[in-house]
Amino acid sequence: MATKRFNRLHAACALLIVISVAMSGCQPDTSAATATVTGLRLNNLLGAPNSDGFVRADTPRDFVFPRDHGAHNPYRSEWWYLTAVLEDDQGREYGLHFTQFRQALTPSPTGDGPWHTGQAYLAHLAVTDVATGVHLEVERFARGHPDLAGVTSDPIFAAVIEDWTLSGAANGPINLNLKAGDPGQFKVDLQVQQTGPIVLQGDRGLSAKGPDSASYYYSIPRLHVAGTLQLDDRVVNVKGLGWLDREWSTSVLGESLAGWDWFSLQLDDERSIMAFRLRRYDGARDDFDHGLLVAPQGPDAPPIIGLGDPGVKILTTSDFTLSPQRFYQDERGVRWPVAWSLIINGETFIINALLDDQAIDLSVRYWEGLVEVMSPAGNRLGRGYMELTGY
Repeated sequence: MATKRFNRLHAACALLIVISVAMSGCQPDTSAATATVTGLRLNNLLGAPNSDGFVRADTPRDFVFPRDHGAHNPYRSEWWYLTAVLEDDQGREYGLHFTQFRQALTPSPTGDGPWHTGQAYLAHLAVTDVATGVHLEVERFARGHPDLAGVTSDPIFAAVIEDWTLSGAANGPINLNLKAGDPGQFKVDLQVQQTGPIVLQGDRGLSAKGPDSASYYYSIPRLHVAGTLQLDDRVVNVKGLGWLDREWSTSVLGESLAGWDWFSLQLDDERSIMAFRLRRYDGARDDFDHGLLVAPQGPDAPPIIGLGDPGVKILTTSDFTLSPQRFYQDERGVRWPVAWSLIINGETFIINALLDDQAIDLSVRYWEGLVEVMSPAGNRLGRGYMELTGY
């Protein structure tokens, strides 16, 4: 909802429509506001070209942790994005997707007191149960108030939105606990532990999305995830591999772009791949398509790696191609490309959705789901997540 795949993080712009009136600064400091909006397309929320007063991502910077795990309020949009590929004790497969978006509605607070931060939050949570063919999803909206929603990194990291929390130690390798869900439908309680280095995307963390558009972007492609999923009355113990993405920006999607296709792939040989395709209205390949290929990192790897470091390859348009191979048509008639061919420097990967119907149909509509990675000969090479917007 990523910016990553140009500015999924701008999905939080939905909050401009949802609660901008409530945050206009005329509310008393004791009142809350709620609202609901449905059926928005993610790409329609990436406008708002007026960035006056907001800080822009335009030059490389030094990243400092754990501070940069927290919020960057002077930038208009930001997100914390976690996916996980999980299995239970019987080897059944599950997928997890959790994203918390921050959207600054004004460059500075609208007044005094906690209701006037100028910040708003949106979070999505989804679980895929491959064996039963079930995909569950739910969302939360909240204003940026200490009792409702926010993200801090000192003394511990905590991303909070109402009763959902992703929190824990971040001074060093992160060790977080995710607790979230929808009472009566599903809940997750998962421990998330970093097992590999932070990887800076693009030019040491400056990720270009267009001639005048960029974000600050880093990933943690290797996380050990374990805990429980409660699906209706069934509780399952699960464990697997997670991927955490972080991005913040003030950029917007270019007018020539219809959407994007984004992939995070974790191979069994311990390579990690991010591939991102900007989809133009004219059908041409976009010059700002890009990706990342990270070789296995041993126990002595530096805590932060990026462009120029051993085992890190920043992919440009000449390094990879992405081609849809199969489509799934949903009940609205939308055709989602759910199988792909990814070729990186001559090596071919076949990407298949493990469940075709993994569309997120909340206040923002997009496809986000669990995939497997196969060789052309049909051998499984790994798994990961795929995001599709603008269809």
